[in-house]
Amino acid sequence: MKRNPVATVGLTVAVAAALVAPGAAQTGKTHQLKPTVSTVEWGYYDATAKPALTVASGDVVEVETVLHSAEVLERYGMEAKWVTDEMRAFNQIKDRGIGGHLLVGPVYVRGAEPGDVLEVRILEVRGREPFGINLFRPNGGTLPADFPYGYFKTVPVDLKANVAHFAPNIEFPLAPFFGSLGVAPPAMMGRISSGPPGVHTGNLDNKDLVSGTTLYLPVHVTGALLSIGDGHLAQGHGEVDGTALEGALWGRLHLIVRKDLKLTWPRAETPTHYITMGLNEDLDEAARMATREMVKHLSDTYQLTPADAYALASMVVDLHVTQLVDGVKGVHATVPKSIFKRRP
Repeated sequence: MKRNPVATVGLTVAVAAALVAPGAAQTGKTHQLKPTVSTVEWGYYDATAKPALTVASGDVVEVETVLHSAEVLERYGMEAKWVTDEMRAFNQIKDRGIGGHLLVGPVYVRGAEPGDVLEVRILEVRGREPFGINLFRPNGGTLPADFPYGYFKTVPVDLKANVAHFAPNIEFPLAPFFGSLGVAPPAMMGRISSGPPGVHTGNLDNKDLVSGTTLYLPVHVTGALLSIGDGHLAQGHGEVDGTALEGALWGRLHLIVRKDLKLTWPRAETPTHYITMGLNEDLDEAARMATREMVKHLSDTYQLTPADAYALASMVVDLHVTQLVDGVKGVHATVPKSIFKRRP
């Protein structure tokens, strides 16, 4: 299978210097964050949430995320043989938001203040269970009129071989990533759903944010309050039926507070590309936003006039539909690093 070069690396992009993290950043302590009833937020981001873990800038967090609770999965049709004790434990959570995700966290990062940027280096991500699921509700996804019925499928995966066995004659490689990586929104927004992405970043569902990529998140509250979840073992751009190959993940995240960066929207970089993001209920407006952010990045970083940056974007920048199914749609713009003789 031919792979998109971007798909082997990242998610949102950064402004000028935001796309190159300082090499002097040192790795601090390593912390473990496991999913329990007391460390999981059901369906929300909230500036008043109690931290599940406190770390220093430069520390590494080894985090495990969960598929979902047994009650939800069994309601949708999961066979009992696939249901784990871990899934059953989360039936106990009573404080539930309106979103559908179980998020691990939040992680309080000392020194992070509103106006800063939290740099999240995604060092490693892998699956931790030998199966994933896909489901859609009646009239769900991108083709609601075509599918008035619901659907649930459990897909066995081989974690050692890194493949999913969809059908007897169909298998595809795993490319795990966290669908949702977000900080707390501004306090005035109150508790918000984990469903749509936004200024808090959150549920981007960007398949390019795999191991080896870096995400830059604007900080809105003291400590940032980073939450992680919505593990995907594989996904196509668009996530057209409403879910990917959803699964439980393990990951290592290097967290760095950046006082030198000022961003309005989250951005990212991969080993090969810079990426800017557009998020809007209207797909055309999301495309405009991703393009506008890329033009700004090119103009600010390489001293181009806005007109030259716009022209260059038309020649070398690719737009991808990130996802269509989270209410707020996503488009991301990518530019290859190889075209620049000098990098910021």
